[in-house]
Amino acid sequence: MARHARRAVIASTIGTMIEWYDFYLYGLVAAIVFGKLYFPSHDPYSATLLAFSTFFLGFVARPIGAMIFGHFGDRIGRKGTLVATLLLMGGSTVLIGLVPTYESIGIWGAIALTLLRVLQGIGVGGEWGGAIAVATEWSRFDKRRGLAASWPQFGSPLGMLLAVAALTLTSYAGSTEWFETVGWRIPFLFSALLIVIGLYIRLGVLETPVFRNMQEKKEIASTPVLEAVRGYWREIVLTCLIRTGQQAPFVLFTTFLLAYGTKNLGLDRSYLFNIVLVAAALSLFTTPFFGHLSDRIGRKRMYLIGAFAMMAFAFPYFWMLDSKIPFLVVLAILMSLPIHDMQYAPQAAFIAESFPPSVRYSGSSIGYQLASITSGGPAPMIAAYLLHTYGTSTAISVYIAVIAAISFVSACFLRDRSRDDYSTNEGWVRDDRTAVSATIVSPST
Repeated sequence: MARHARRAVIASTIGTMIEWYDFYLYGLVAAIVFGKLYFPSHDPYSATLLAFSTFFLGFVARPIGAMIFGHFGDRIGRKGTLVATLLLMGGSTVLIGLVPTYESIGIWGAIALTLLRVLQGIGVGGEWGGAIAVATEWSRFDKRRGLAASWPQFGSPLGMLLAVAALTLTSYAGSTEWFETVGWRIPFLFSALLIVIGLYIRLGVLETPVFRNMQEKKEIASTPVLEAVRGYWREIVLTCLIRTGQQAPFVLFTTFLLAYGTKNLGLDRSYLFNIVLVAAALSLFTTPFFGHLSDRIGRKRMYLIGAFAMMAFAFPYFWMLDSKIPFLVVLAILMSLPIHDMQYAPQAAFIAESFPPSVRYSGSSIGYQLASITSGGPAPMIAAYLLHTYGTSTAISVYIAVIAAISFVSACFLRDRSRDDYSTNEGWVRDDRTAVSATIVSPST
């Protein structure tokens, strides 16, 4: 059983890495070339804003994916559902690499790009809750759930690292003109190989003991999404809010940074790519470290420390960038992701522990992905608007500080269940104040 538990964690991590590679790749390329290729305009600000609007649509689609795949993940199992999300996400990414530009097919290129971005969002929206469940629903990890849950989170910087590395290599392979016409497509097409690898790994994983136990006891929820919303709406709302000060800054630190750094500060694109690459590499160490630390000091305490650190970092981050002093620019970018990881690492266990097994996939996914609409999705557009309107990065710093404060306050209201029984439905209290054990139905879909 220990071997299967370890394999489940590895499968969740690698599968999540592949899906985040796909998702981040779009955001990075949108910040650099999509405005020019698919939304031509004489006004660079308008073109950039339109390119980021498709980026936002991917975030809007994520709660839809959370509800669709959350239902099936709680009804038929975590494993099969995760295979479906991988195929949807990877297939959409490969097709993005084949979409003709505005010059070739006019507005249809932008429409196709937008539709594929929505499919990407649906796929990644259904990924997270299942990956966390697969990695943590093993008794072996009862006292190390923060660390176990941090490994699928580890897949995020790993995916970012792979996406940045792929774009960096292709940017060096030819001229700027070549990159903007052909080079940017290569990392998207490379996703086809990653799909094959991901499928091989995920198909070899067993269903989690917690879900198998629910099947044996006929405790599968008939309508898990509705049950989650009806009985655990408070946890869903708080889950969304605690992510506010984590997800939006991350988007700004990785995708908006490229547009801001090249267009407003005049920094070299490859130079920024390389620093982000090193920052993502640092996250490979800080993510499991802070996940492990949450097992020692508690999930909520770790999260509050991280939210406070983000508030404190909001202004120094842009001061260092705007100085254009190489050392300070590098320091700002290298500090950004580890500070972000102080929330991101314990977040997975903190959220998953807030829902009983029968609605864990649905409830955690919906709350987690709703933040995509309220926080991560609009973040680059809000930042671009603030910069365009006020003409100073200080406005963006204020924005980061405010949303970090929202995370801090919200985390105070979310119960720390890190010591509760994670494997059973018994003893949970719904928001109608009645104790529940499970909704007993047949295990059919």
